[in-house]
Amino acid sequence: MPNDNPYKSGSAPPADSETSQPVNISSTHAAYNIVSDTVVGLNVRRSDNKFQAIFILVAMLVSASVGAGLAVFNSGGKLPWYGGALIGAFAGLVIGVFASGIVLMIYRAVRHMQGKHE
Repeated sequence: MPNDNPYKSGSAPPADSETSQPVNISSTHAAYNIVSDTVVGLNVRRSDNKFQAIFILVAMLVSASVGAGLAVFNSGGKLPWYGGALIGAFAGLVIGVFASGIVLMIYRAVRHMQGKHE
C-alpha cells in the first residue's frame, strides 16, 4: 500500500481523481493546503470553489423564492414580491457563504485526518 504522506520521501504521488494520472504535489503546496484548510488562507482548489459557488447560488435562489412567496402571501401586503425576493436573496447569500464554508471545513478536516493532503 503506497504511503500518501507528501512529506515522507519515497512516497508515491497521489492520483488525480479526474484523469487518474499521478499528480506531483510539492511539499510547499501541500503545506499551504494544510494551513489554508485548517487555519486561515485562500482555498485555491477548483473543485472546492465550484462547490461553494453552486451551493451559494442554490441557497440564494431558494431563499429568494421563499422571500417572494412570503411577501405575496403576507396579509399586510405592504412589501412587493420583488422586495421579498431581494431580502431573501441577500439572506441566502449570507447563509450560503457560511454554510458552504462550514461544510468544506469539516470535509477538509476529515480528509486531513485520513492523511489525504491533496
